Amino acid sequence: MKRLNVLVAYSSKEGLRKEFDELHCVREDDGEPPPDFFAEGDSSETIDAVMEALRSAGHDVKGAEGNSYFLESLEKTRPDIVFNIAEGLTGDLREAYVPMLCERRGIPFTGSSPLTLGICLNKARTKEILSYYGISVSPFKTFHDNSEIDLSGLRYPLMIKPVSEGSSKGVFEDSFVESEDEAVERIKSKIEKYRQPVIAEEFLPGDEFTAAVLGNGKNTEVLPIVSIDFDKLPSCSKRIYSYEAKWIWDKPERPIEIFKCPAKISENLRKSIEDIARKAFAVLDIRDWCRVDIRLDSAGTPNVIEINPLPGILPKPEDNSCFPKAARAAGYSYAEMINMALQNSCARHGIR
Repeated sequence: MKRLNVLVAYSSKEGLRKEFDELHCVREDDGEPPPDFFAEGDSSETIDAVMEALRSAGHDVKGAEGNSYFLESLEKTRPDIVFNIAEGLTGDLREAYVPMLCERRGIPFTGSSPLTLGICLNKARTKEILSYYGISVSPFKTFHDNSEIDLSGLRYPLMIKPVSEGSSKGVFEDSFVESEDEAVERIKSKIEKYRQPVIAEEFLPGDEFTAAVLGNGKNTEVLPIVSIDFDKLPSCSKRIYSYEAKWIWDKPERPIEIFKCPAKISENLRKSIEDIARKAFAVLDIRDWCRVDIRLDSAGTPNVIEINPLPGILPKPEDNSCFPKAARAAGYSYAEMINMALQNSCARHGIR
């Protein structure tokens, strides 16, 4: 591949905090955000690791926050391609913001289209599309502010989540509810706290996995499956990959051996998980890379629980970031993983 001028678009935790503070000055009624509000922001360590990985392949690399000033950075640097890992701050289209600006200026970018990013961020819309194409998902209902909370037809226990968040934002241990009264209270509190609709879905009691997908079309590769061992969590855990499990109990300085990769599963189950991951990738028109979270129902059937077209890519093994973990199990270094995502995008855009 030729030497490229690459602009990395990111959302740092500090950048998101600054953006929130700027909005807070305008909307004084916002108050302080929930403690998990900036969970999707990347650390400087992750941003530096991505940029260094691209430089190691010989590219000229600059970085810019994917915020309201990103268009200025885009026009100033005039990159050959944007390497997009920007999550944004608020709204259903926050992950689509950088790709929309790139499309507007005719500049290639890595990853999925604005439409796909917008759909995948919304758990309800994602599940509706997947179920239409016969891909198994847990039964669910969505509730908006001031809407009637009718949970009839759903079987307990339920999971209660904000409809448009990632990185386990809003998915605490208290998201697991076992009664109607508990569910109604949790739905109301999460709507108020996260200022968006909430999804209530039937809890799937089986094992949980994540499948990292890399490539496009016939060159799509499902990396070794990652399984989650909930027995490694504290005994109080609800056996869900909650915010507590992801950010409080499991820390780099004291990592929990919660993941196994490759997962120790039967060949038939592995093929079933790979198949549903590939189908979801294709149906939602995902590009270049993605992480598909999957959980088994009571019959042992894989169900898609979430799609992550901007997968977490923390660089250190002790960070327990699933996509890099799967890449390492496949024999790829962190730099190789990042540059494969770039190469996938360049091939798709016709950049030689």
